[in-house]
Amino acid sequence: MAIKLLRRNNYPVEAVGLRKGKVGDVEIKDNLDEVSDIHTVTVYLGPKNQSPYYEFLPSLKPKRVIFNPGTENDDLRNKLIEHGIEVVENCTLVMLNYDLF
Repeated sequence: MAIKLLRRNNYPVEAVGLRKGKVGDVEIKDNLDEVSDIHTVTVYLGPKNQSPYYEFLPSLKPKRVIFNPGTENDDLRNKLIEHGIEVVENCTLVMLNYDLF
């Protein structure tokens, strides 16, 4: 839903997941090396599945990372803040629908 709403609002989207796939016109990649030049990361993985991204997310140097409900993770949050990355705990869909994105 988030990918579709982001695209409907003309945001460029790079999707990374546990498996390759496609949502609309967006390819879901399973290779982290294929992703760069990212402004905002929106997290949908639960905390126990986030450890592979602890080094990757800060290396992207995004302006912000959005933790959607149920994905909040103090360890990753603190690591991102240490790298000067804004951390938001909110629902991406709500943010988009209420012009808060």
